Amino acid sequence: MAGTVLALIGIGFITRYLGKDGFGDYSTILAFFFFFGAIGDLGLYAISTREISRPGSDEEEILGNVFSIRVASALFIVVISLFLAYFLPYSSAVKMGIVISAFAYVFSSGYSVLIGLFQKRLAMDKVAIGEFVGKIVQVAVIVLAVKFDWGFLAVIWTLLINMVVSFLIVFIWSRRYIKFRPAFDFPVWKKFLKESYPVGISAIIVFAYFKLDTILLSVLKTSADVGIYNAAYKVLENISFFPAMFVGLVMPIMSRYIFHERKKFELVADKTFKVFLVFTVPLFIGTVFLAPGIIRLIGGLGFMEAVPVLRLLAAAMVFIFFGNFFTNVIIAGSLQKKLMGILLFCAVFNVSLNLILIPHYSYIGAAVTSSLTEGLVVLLSCFIAWKNLKYLPSFAKMFPILVSGAGMALVFHYFQSFNFALLAAAGVFTYVLLLWLFKVVSFEEVESLFSKKSGEPTEFEPIA
Repeated sequence: MAGTVLALIGIGFITRYLGKDGFGDYSTILAFFFFFGAIGDLGLYAISTREISRPGSDEEEILGNVFSIRVASALFIVVISLFLAYFLPYSSAVKMGIVISAFAYVFSSGYSVLIGLFQKRLAMDKVAIGEFVGKIVQVAVIVLAVKFDWGFLAVIWTLLINMVVSFLIVFIWSRRYIKFRPAFDFPVWKKFLKESYPVGISAIIVFAYFKLDTILLSVLKTSADVGIYNAAYKVLENISFFPAMFVGLVMPIMSRYIFHERKKFELVADKTFKVFLVFTVPLFIGTVFLAPGIIRLIGGLGFMEAVPVLRLLAAAMVFIFFGNFFTNVIIAGSLQKKLMGILLFCAVFNVSLNLILIPHYSYIGAAVTSSLTEGLVVLLSCFIAWKNLKYLPSFAKMFPILVSGAGMALVFHYFQSFNFALLAAAGVFTYVLLLWLFKVVSFEEVESLFSKKSGEPTEFEPIA
């Protein structure tokens, strides 16, 4: 959460320093950073996490080979970026920024491979610390760049600085668990790529509907349109890390139990689903009511056109939580190919609708498309989980959660003249109080998801 606050502070400095057009160019470069991450992912993160979490796994062999594959793919990305920078119809500053983002991806790719190592040991706090320190350094350099007017590219360089710092911290910490070496066992490479390519293709497809809208806006509309859309979209991006992180923490547990101890799997999955319900109800309500204040904090008065965009994206934020939930259940159930089919259909839907709506409605059309696409992902992935794995989450406590959300909405409605911070605090207090009165969820229940007593082995516990 602190990392999210830092990210939003950094965005606040960037939007005010670069303005709509400059922030639009910055957002376009970040879209290419995510594009590089999509084509270089190869599905190895999810599959390696799954494999090292299973009984009898050889962590050193798995991570050594996966790390080597990712380094090779990252170098390939750098070459691709040079070609893109030459042929794309952008300014020289944007082209240079695309190349810088490719080098940033090299380090991002390196440390993402190691995350599974920490997930297995329920030690994601160390990864969080590495990312947090990287973000602190990035924001500090952004502040200096703004203060001393170092220019547009200085802001882009902060992305690379962030990735380098995060990688070094996570890599050094990983050596406390195992000291793997890069491995070039090509039969093992072939085995992993055969398993992971459906997830890798899925990552590219996810990019198509998660970030391609920014690139389409940059081609079909102006940089200012891109800036307005991304002022709102940055809120979604910085919220979306939470469901991915949360599900990532329980992914090894779900993978361990889904085929062998069904009741334990359902217990963990249902608790995760309920926690997501508890978070998404106030997230949606708060975003809709507090959108003007949020945009003022992020971009200032110059970005107020982004308010309706943020309200439309509130639905997408909710759907991203449950999309992450069901897609990870599908991966835990080794149904990557079916997941690829779902995401391909959603990507085609997204790109087609964007091409129809963006020319006429610009960033509003892109926001509508994003929310509809994320909702479609949830519906289809839920259907696959039910049909193939016979799993549907429990909706226990849903009614009191919704009632608590309604109480929060009433506070926002009747006291909207309050100061932004005071209104937000009053709404959250009302919601939490009602959850407590209804006894919806306890701290111990959330803690039990990550407790090492839950059956997840640690570095001191041999896997039976």
